[in-house]
Amino acid sequence: MKDYKAGSHTIWDCKYHLAWITKYRYPVLVGDVGPRTRELLREICRSMELTIYAGAVNRDYVHMLIGIPPHISVSKAVQYLKGKSSHKLLAEFPGLKKRYWGQHLWGRGYWVASSGNVTDEVWKKYIEDQKPEEPDDGFKVV
Repeated sequence: MKDYKAGSHTIWDCKYHLAWITKYRYPVLVGDVGPRTRELLREICRSMELTIYAGAVNRDYVHMLIGIPPHISVSKAVQYLKGKSSHKLLAEFPGLKKRYWGQHLWGRGYWVASSGNVTDEVWKKYIEDQKPEEPDDGFKVV
């Protein structure tokens, strides 16, 4: 496969479909918060050398198909994505800080599946087909 990545002693292609929700499923990822969430997730992925293949930020959840290097565990990657984005979003948007006074923007858990059992095209189509009940400003992460 031409998407293989290489390290000093490894060749890898580890893709995961991740999803997590906002705490209490509050629809807070609207307006300026949605695009800022997308920017922050992109920055965090770049800093950790994660590759975003597809993604969607909806009003109350995030879906991503990302490549995670083998030296980083999935749980550590999600910890950084959720933790750093939550910290920065709560600092930048006073309305969020008021709603989430306990400093936790995201729900406790997350869902993950490796893309080995399903083709990447199926995951991408699934993520792209995730539509909220109302228009969500055409916001996509590609």
